[in-house]
Amino acid sequence: MAEDRRAFTIHELYELPAAVDLMTAARALHMGRTTAYELARRGEFPCRLLRYGTTYRVVTVDLLKLLGVPLPERREPTATETA
Repeated sequence: MAEDRRAFTIHELYELPAAVDLMTAARALHMGRTTAYELARRGEFPCRLLRYGTTYRVVTVDLLKLLGVPLPERREPTATETA
């Protein structure tokens, strides 16, 4: 199956979960698989990484900051959301 190489839209970036897999972050940075894993192994990936065994996750807020994407404003939960 071919890897999706198209760029993310701003809307898609805002819909990402709190942490994404290394290849999703690499795609957002227009970085190839080999480069992403090499940087991660060397501790030089440009975003904070979470490592679980051999799996890497990238903290999305760090990815958005690196890309210069404005972070959405934090809002207080409504009464129905806190119940």
